[in-house]
Amino acid sequence: MLPKEVEHEYVPFERKKREKKDKTPQQAIASLMRLCARAEKAESDALRLMRGWGVKPDDARQVLEQLKRERFIDNRRYAETFVREKLRLSGWGEYKIRTALQRKQIDRELIDAVLAETDRSGMGERLKSKLATRLRTVKYKTPYDLKSKLLRYALSLGYDYETALDTVDQILKESNKATEICEEF
Repeated sequence: MLPKEVEHEYVPFERKKREKKDKTPQQAIASLMRLCARAEKAESDALRLMRGWGVKPDDARQVLEQLKRERFIDNRRYAETFVREKLRLSGWGEYKIRTALQRKQIDRELIDAVLAETDRSGMGERLKSKLATRLRTVKYKTPYDLKSKLLRYALSLGYDYETALDTVDQILKESNKATEICEEF
């Protein structure tokens, strides 16, 4: 407890709301060039940022066209980088990658082309590794429960059902954790 002379009424700190400053098209170009130099951005990312900066839609289209002309923004390059990163580093499957790119408003034809060009070697091993890690931490009561949890996890990573089921079966056989492997799937 504080002495009486030190005690005072608590006054909560009030944050000042930042006033939203609208950017001019030239400021938006400069900001986006800096951002795109650091990391790939999709067209939809740039439009979303400019909307937040208060850039008028017509000006935003012109800014976007200039950035595309100068190759700061390229949806194909963005999609290639995204697919490569998610396949190798995050261990995502094709379905999850496709959905994420569609949310970024990338054309389906472009998504199909980029996914067709990618090297898919190692996808099965990455899924197997992720499932092995998950197997060590998952809580289950029956072999059926274990298999269904691992299968749901593999599907949530974006792998197709057949690949997920085969890999789960393989992990369970190798681990000897489930004494009876469920054949009901």
